[in-house]
Amino acid sequence: MTGKSHLFYQTDQTRPVLDRAEGIYMWDVHGKRYIDGSSGAMVSNIGHSNPRVLEAMRRQMEKATFGYRLHFETEPGERLAAKVAGLCPEGMEKVFFVSGGSEAVEAAIKLARQYAVTIGEDSRWKVISRAPSYHGATLGALALTSYTPLTAPFGPMMQAMPKVPAPRAWLDGLDPDDPATGAHYAAMLEAKILAEGPETVLAFIQEPVGGASTGALVPPAGYMRAVREVCDRHGVLLIHDEVMSGGGRTGLFLGADHWGVAPDIIALSKGFGAGYAPLGAMIAHDRLVGPVLKAGGFMHGHTYAGNPLACAAGLAVLEEIEAQGLMENAARVGAVLKSRLEGLMQRHAFIGDVRGQGLLLALELVADRQTRRPLPKVLNAHVELVERAYEEGLIIYSRRSRDGLEGDHFLVCPPMITSETQVEEIIDRLTAALDRFAGQIAPALTESA
Repeated sequence: MTGKSHLFYQTDQTRPVLDRAEGIYMWDVHGKRYIDGSSGAMVSNIGHSNPRVLEAMRRQMEKATFGYRLHFETEPGERLAAKVAGLCPEGMEKVFFVSGGSEAVEAAIKLARQYAVTIGEDSRWKVISRAPSYHGATLGALALTSYTPLTAPFGPMMQAMPKVPAPRAWLDGLDPDDPATGAHYAAMLEAKILAEGPETVLAFIQEPVGGASTGALVPPAGYMRAVREVCDRHGVLLIHDEVMSGGGRTGLFLGADHWGVAPDIIALSKGFGAGYAPLGAMIAHDRLVGPVLKAGGFMHGHTYAGNPLACAAGLAVLEEIEAQGLMENAARVGAVLKSRLEGLMQRHAFIGDVRGQGLLLALELVADRQTRRPLPKVLNAHVELVERAYEEGLIIYSRRSRDGLEGDHFLVCPPMITSETQVEEIIDRLTAALDRFAGQIAPALTESA
């Protein structure tokens, strides 16, 4: 490929052209190999070019690549829905397929609203979310998002939704292992519901294990159970955004499974299709879907919802996760990777925190561990460390930690097929990148001390 590029995305930054990918590795057209240390955007859960998934897609391509959901049901669609329902909490047996995470969240909040209208609770329309958070790029999902650079330009086009602080115990100087900490953040949710008027609050949406906006945030002790109880007390639906944490990456199929808390609605995508086809799902409890269908049907949909090729890919992905024991591997290898990341804190004082569950992990950089003061914004650490890692042949994923305005955290989330030997490859390259980055920022840190 030569000449002018006609593609544009978030910036004018250019990257090498991708040639091929296999397992946890990717090669550009010049032959350089990269470790996919973030599974793309936490998508490629089972690695690249899995032959059994590709074969399942070929078989489906030979039969049908498209069948509109209002004209036909499809075998891969029904089989995948049954498989997903079997992996979700009891009673959550209705599945609505979409093409991605933003669509899954949109479907979740629209089902919640239609259910409220159907049962005569028309006054409920507010969906409380956390700050910071990210729930998608479409306007409905963006209204739930709290990440200023992404939301500010579109504020006048959206219906603002209430926010409560995310349970970032470490950043707030609280003990994440103390149940009182979980109760503290849940009490903030209850106070917000009361302030808004419980009769107006439709739902609360949260990521059980944080994604990009909070950097693999694991909730403090007691939080998940307390949130469920608050929602139940006020008739508020609980939506779990498992777009990033679902699909087995945390060591269990759903992030919330670690706390045994069942929501009313689940949004699922990313690793669910593992990058083989655009795929997501909204899974809802029977008690919500039944009244909506009896009242005339769910007033929502997308052209590619339930696409048979995507569903065939998704079914093959789940079968690979089970056949290879990848959830167990994510838990075991994730613990090794987390320990090795924690070891880097001894080498670099600017690593303030390492957190996460399974292979959904992150490290956060600070200027001072005691005060948790962020690195100076002018250093653009969230960009610079990613670039140093990229030069070393390691792909990681970054975000600003504090509402998108300052602070720097980095997600290290390789595919669930990663071995302990490959963990050492990742750490070697990350160490080299951190060492180069340390030399780059040393003068600025000395000046700001």
